[in-house]
Amino acid sequence: MATDTSPRVAIGPVPDALLDSAVLRGGGLISPIDTADALIWAGSPETFPSELPASVRWVQLPSAGIEDWFDSGVIPKDTDITWTSAAGAFSASVAEHALMLLLAGVRHLPAHIEARTWRQFEFFPKIGTLRGSTVAIIGAGGIGRALIPMLAAQGADSIAVNRSGSPVPGAISTYPASRMDEIYSRADHFVIAAPATPATRHLVGRAQLAEMQPHSWVINVARGSLVDTDALVEAIESEQIGGAGLDVTDPEPLPDGHPLWDLTNAIITPHDSNPPGVRPAAFADHVSKNVTRFAKGEALAALVDPVAGY
Repeated sequence: MATDTSPRVAIGPVPDALLDSAVLRGGGLISPIDTADALIWAGSPETFPSELPASVRWVQLPSAGIEDWFDSGVIPKDTDITWTSAAGAFSASVAEHALMLLLAGVRHLPAHIEARTWRQFEFFPKIGTLRGSTVAIIGAGGIGRALIPMLAAQGADSIAVNRSGSPVPGAISTYPASRMDEIYSRADHFVIAAPATPATRHLVGRAQLAEMQPHSWVINVARGSLVDTDALVEAIESEQIGGAGLDVTDPEPLPDGHPLWDLTNAIITPHDSNPPGVRPAAFADHVSKNVTRFAKGEALAALVDPVAGY
């Protein structure tokens, strides 16, 4: 419950009843920006204020991927303000989408959907199962933590990769990013969920694809830049890997006539793993929890590292 000592929180760029309720539920007071301790921003980088009042100590951004916020200069590397993204807010929805893409690929669903005649035996050699398989999650943050129990329910083990190598609950092993090359011989399938930075561009390229197995599926629900598209097309066409499920592509949008559209073992969804219908409530819940932490002086969730760029 808000009191006179509760943090003053502004919401922009326009009033939002759902976010108002989230702030109040978290113990904050709705405030004009010029007297606010914190700013909950639900707009784009282009509409973000050019200057913030000196009173603002924390800014909550509306998206999990924040490369656009750095590219536009909204977040300076040298800043006294604490910035948080929405990383983790939409994890369950994105993890569900990743599982859908992986299951659809392993069960050879695209070919079944396209079929207009009974082709049972033709598909048998390629149809697989997640049961007994191992799935490597590259960038095992909020999405990975949500995905691991979903995979476990299918009988699949998970290997996690994160920056520090700190154990991820539910994973049979966790690797630091510096040892990521070791996972390719250990896993059957690969889910890409890492942030997009200059250091992660083409994180999965020809060398990594060459280490995968002929039945391996690559699922990307992060950003298209993390996968070398040309190398991926070659690996799919040559049957070096089983296929790919891509909610994000490079380039994006994927242009008409691109080779990926013609590959039956490439599943393309138009960056909708976090559909508009689920975003407002999920973001409001994230805001409420962070306002509670801010009011108590606790560490905020989804802290942005201005130097690292995510």
